[in-house]
Amino acid sequence: MLLTIGIIYFIYVLTRVYISTMEIGFVAKAKKDPAVILDPAGYVKAAEYKIATQRMDMLSTLWDYVLFIFWIGYGLRWLEKAINISDPTLKSVVYVLAFIVIGYLLTLPFDLYKTFYLDKKFGFSKMTPKLYLTDLLKSAALFFIFGGAIIWVLVKFIAMGDQWWLWGFGFIFIVILIINMIYPTFIAPLFNKFEPLKDENLKAKIETLLQKAGLKSEGVYTVDASKRDTRLNAYFGGLGKSKRVVLYDTLVEKLNEKELLAVLGHELGHYSHKDILKNIFMTSVLMFVLFYIFGHLPQQLFDAIGIPKAPHTIIAIFLIFSPVVSFFFLPLFGMVSRANEYAADAYGAESQDAPSLANALQKLANENKSFPKSHPLFIFFYHTHPPLIERLRRLGVQIDDETA
Repeated sequence: MLLTIGIIYFIYVLTRVYISTMEIGFVAKAKKDPAVILDPAGYVKAAEYKIATQRMDMLSTLWDYVLFIFWIGYGLRWLEKAINISDPTLKSVVYVLAFIVIGYLLTLPFDLYKTFYLDKKFGFSKMTPKLYLTDLLKSAALFFIFGGAIIWVLVKFIAMGDQWWLWGFGFIFIVILIINMIYPTFIAPLFNKFEPLKDENLKAKIETLLQKAGLKSEGVYTVDASKRDTRLNAYFGGLGKSKRVVLYDTLVEKLNEKELLAVLGHELGHYSHKDILKNIFMTSVLMFVLFYIFGHLPQQLFDAIGIPKAPHTIIAIFLIFSPVVSFFFLPLFGMVSRANEYAADAYGAESQDAPSLANALQKLANENKSFPKSHPLFIFFYHTHPPLIERLRRLGVQIDDETA
């Protein structure tokens, strides 16, 4: 059983490394082509950023494999012996929290490298050590308070018997819904400053768009995203009465009014087409599969690792292997998401006009240094959005590039 699990994880790692290798080779070759969508300097810089991030992702994947071997071969047994607590529930909660914290610390160098070197080198990150540490402490507090409570409930469910996975699935699904509801009004303001949109004329036009789409929003806000990063974005956050329109201050600065309304029209297209509900449904299906698999792990697996089959070890194995299962669902999720993006583009073009949306997408690509080309295999696994060249062509932009 352990050999089978090891082979599956190895295939997962090999697949991810192979895809990154193909993407690096593809982008390195495409970098030499005449620039499309981006200006020539931006085109080259976007290619270099894509190559650099893929190289880092390859190293991160290989490091994950090393950690997998560590946990399965030694770490889980060591943690079992190290945490000597008589109360089984408390031991399980402490075990899982320790497992997550150790895993986070062992992968922290990759995040530090990306934030303070790679993203700064390419002009994205404005993060300071003080702000990074402040964010870290706030996240840790949320994790230990709410994460600890969630783990405690899961431990109690697992202790109930063989059908725990059904109760666990339902509980986590409800937790995700609650997090989506409270994120805009409780969690996000802990990290960023939100202000009502001051441009009354723009605000009125946005509210007109919302009314046409039948969306009742809690308000239109700008967020000080520029204190951490220069990239542009906008989103609709929350569920129910907590829904709000959030515009990055960088987006408001870089786009003109028509472009901004076209981007929001695109986002409204997702709401109008009930894409949020579709995503929730697909996520629930994946979660159900995950909980079913990890709710039926055989005793032989735990015996082979040398650990007891207990709530904390079940959760630890769940956390180790769930990315593997999720990875092979990515093509299906990506296919549905790309279709949704095309439909949202059509809605955004209709709500404003196609040239404004096309101009906005090109500005987003230039500011975010998004390389417009990718290897087909990379698109198949990782792209939640269609290639920008194809999106622009559907919006009526003539792009002379036979290799795209």
